[in-house]
Amino acid sequence: MIWYPYTQMKTMDEPIKIIGAEGIYLHTETQKLIDTTSSWWSVIHGYNNPELNAVLKEQVDVFSHVMLGGLTHDPVEKLSDKLKDMLPGDLNYCFYSDSGSVAVEVSLKMAIQYFFNQNKPLKKGIIALEHAYHGDTFKTMAVGDDEDYHLAFPEKEGVYHIKPDDAALESILIHHHETIAALIVEPLLQGAGGMKIYDVSFLEKAKQLCERYDVLLIFDEVATGFGRTGHRFVSDLVCPDIIVLGKALTAGYIGHAATVASEKIYQGFYSDNPDHALMHGPTFMGNPLACTVALKSFEIFEREDYLSKIKHIEAKLKENFKSFESNKVREVRILGGCLCIEVNDPKGLKGFKQYALKHGIHSRPFINYIYGMFPYIISDDALNKVCKVYKKWFEEIK
Repeated sequence: MIWYPYTQMKTMDEPIKIIGAEGIYLHTETQKLIDTTSSWWSVIHGYNNPELNAVLKEQVDVFSHVMLGGLTHDPVEKLSDKLKDMLPGDLNYCFYSDSGSVAVEVSLKMAIQYFFNQNKPLKKGIIALEHAYHGDTFKTMAVGDDEDYHLAFPEKEGVYHIKPDDAALESILIHHHETIAALIVEPLLQGAGGMKIYDVSFLEKAKQLCERYDVLLIFDEVATGFGRTGHRFVSDLVCPDIIVLGKALTAGYIGHAATVASEKIYQGFYSDNPDHALMHGPTFMGNPLACTVALKSFEIFEREDYLSKIKHIEAKLKENFKSFESNKVREVRILGGCLCIEVNDPKGLKGFKQYALKHGIHSRPFINYIYGMFPYIISDDALNKVCKVYKKWFEEIK
């Protein structure tokens, strides 16, 4: 029996069986559904992309996997070179893993051990944002701030949660910087914590404060990377010490993630002392299939000018919701390829998923949020249909 994620198995709805997928659509035995989730925000080119399919098939015929321990191969070397070229500053050193959560875990280990290697073992605390979500492994749960995900795991020792407010950040750093290793944020857009948006000015000030107080800055761009906020990476605006990439890294084809460190971080481990090594090594890190599909995905992203597509999606969303009002809705938030409708009462979303399905849309509301994280290839007609159905729900519910 399958144990499904983020749900109470006893009361869950029957899962929707998918028998095929093409473009922006998921196919059931009876319907063709517009997918507004991009399979947890990763399928940026849509499903069954012929170019991505082709390179995967070609790589399978060469080899599907070899461990990165003591071995290397062309796909991982080319991907590392490409990320070095794409990412800002000196974010040059790529450590791979098999999921975003693990990649964030690696970033936290890097930050803490970086100071340990410098004989500063007290610097192991972490600052994160309120409503943060960074994954479901133990350290990522500790820096998260949402009981809806981690109620049974309340341990937050050495973790401070703040609003994206530079005064609050500076206050903590003034009093506790000698025991703090890093500030970690989902830059500009907090995903699973409710699609909350904040201004880039906080990140600019945060970088200055982290540099002043000898604290590392980590950007968790698992969700925000590759255009989701309208920027290729938010790190292009403010460059962190460590960036974490996942989800769209491999266009939703295969699990893979990257923790990319700056020169300063890398040099903190580069030593004749074996105890200074980063002792972490996921089995499937640098998987050649994942690296191959990532490289082709980047090629498509750049060739097809996806940042213009995302800007267009954002404009169409704003146009659709510019005059929308409902006493059931607290706020509509739009940024890049993301739409979030926050309701006043979660009861107002009861039955919405089934309503959307009847109109040919797969939506996955959570808590008190309806959202859209759209494939970047979505047409105006499909996008307008989704917006119309979302708005109509609030007109029809009692």
